[in-house]
Amino acid sequence: MAGRRRGWFRSAPPNTEWVAHARTALTAAFLDMDTRQSIAENAVAASAQVFPERGMAAQWDRVRARCYDAAGSYLGLNERLDQAERDGGTVPQPEIDAQVRKLADAARGVDEFYRGNQAHLEHAVAIYGSVPQLVAQVRSAAQQARQAADASPFTGYPSVLLSKAAVDEGLVTLEAASAAGVGATREAATELDSRTRALSRALEDAPGKQHSATTALASAGTRLAAAQHRTERLAPALSALLREFNAASSADLANNERQAHRAIDAAAAELSRARAALQNNDPEQTLELTTSARGHLASAEEQADAVTDRLTLLREVREKPQEKAKTVRFKLRDAQMLAVNNGLVPQWGSVLDAQSERLDRVVAGLTGPHPDYWAYISELDAVSAFLAGVVERMRNTDR
Repeated sequence: MAGRRRGWFRSAPPNTEWVAHARTALTAAFLDMDTRQSIAENAVAASAQVFPERGMAAQWDRVRARCYDAAGSYLGLNERLDQAERDGGTVPQPEIDAQVRKLADAARGVDEFYRGNQAHLEHAVAIYGSVPQLVAQVRSAAQQARQAADASPFTGYPSVLLSKAAVDEGLVTLEAASAAGVGATREAATELDSRTRALSRALEDAPGKQHSATTALASAGTRLAAAQHRTERLAPALSALLREFNAASSADLANNERQAHRAIDAAAAELSRARAALQNNDPEQTLELTTSARGHLASAEEQADAVTDRLTLLREVREKPQEKAKTVRFKLRDAQMLAVNNGLVPQWGSVLDAQSERLDRVVAGLTGPHPDYWAYISELDAVSAFLAGVVERMRNTDR
């Protein structure tokens, strides 16, 4: 009995206390590293989902590898401590201290990485955590907007119909995006929010479109009458061009009258359809047709003005033919002075001389009972444009 009693109250092995101390130090260092690693790991994962273009995961790999290495050697040393505790062996204290330092170094690496990217990582975590709430809010707003659109008296307007279809598509996309990760979900939610706002704006704008369409239609009708009056001057102007000037001066305008009348007819047809659309309570169609009619009217006005403006210009040049040439000669002299003042005569002197000769030929060509004033004007404009290009290049050279 005495021997058995001594066995019951046997003292703990002498090495248990140092093993406990070693485990405490190692475990504290490991848990500290592991906690920091987990925080950083979660932040990197959030960044990868929300901002994959930042490449945080690739930067984190090297830091994480140090943590894995430190954790692996920690687990290995723990096994040796277990064996030492069972068998009464020992593990050198310097080896334990080295492992604690290794864990601390890995934790320090995590801190350096996190601090270096702290603003971005915390922003990513905040966005990542807000996505579920964002999705709920956006989905609810979209559903409410759809209900409001269906109940609206303007639900049949094309803009409202298109916006409703866009919101429906956005809801389906959002549902599908949930399986693709937080980044795709957030992007889909943002897009749905934009589409919902567009639907709300379409509903807000709808009541005023009847008035806008009525006003636009009246304005276009007034413009049609003005354009018709303007085209009435086309035939007399073309006749004057042919009587007073060389036929080549108006050859490019021969089809203007036909094209102008064709555009007027197209505008009138569009405005007739626009009036019918307005009577059918479709102001958006009215606005669209009115816009199209304005385009045709602009074309008609352009065709008419080209003829009347040509006649005016040719008469002005015929009355004072040298005035336009004098203006171009001034530009030539300015270019020559610029070349002299900036030491660019070797590069540009012969070019400017050639333009001077060209200008003389243009002026000399204005002869005969029916000079080609349009060719004269076109040639002078070409010389002027060429000189402007030379001056620009000389100024760039000077810089």
